[in-house]
Amino acid sequence: MALGIARVRYVYESIQRGGDSLAKVLVHSDGAVTFECPGCGERHAINTNQKHRWAFNGDVDKPTFSPSLLVKSGHYVNGRTEGECWCTYNEKHPDKPAPFKCYICHSFVTDGKIQFLSDCTHPLAGQTVEMLDEE
Repeated sequence: MALGIARVRYVYESIQRGGDSLAKVLVHSDGAVTFECPGCGERHAINTNQKHRWAFNGDVDKPTFSPSLLVKSGHYVNGRTEGECWCTYNEKHPDKPAPFKCYICHSFVTDGKIQFLSDCTHPLAGQTVEMLDEE
């Protein structure tokens, strides 16, 4: 399932942790948890309330989500029909490129680390990295 940031209301809880330490995720009042992805460069939103299937361990410093997170954009979205996508739009409009791109970002997030799976279309595919601190 592709997750859209547009579904999230931006009402942040405090993320400061004992002085200068920052959390890895933002927890929103509607049950969503968001984080900045170093792989695709986008903010991912995970719905963790009881109506949705993602589990969250509740630790904003070393978050774990289950199952894996799969985010698709552009022509990679399931059920997308033939035609324009962000790739073809940007090729046709090099002077006014869209701020979007076509990509797949598939990962496991465990104990504050992101394991990018091999089907990702970004350069961190197949690697495990620490999550970025929220600012």
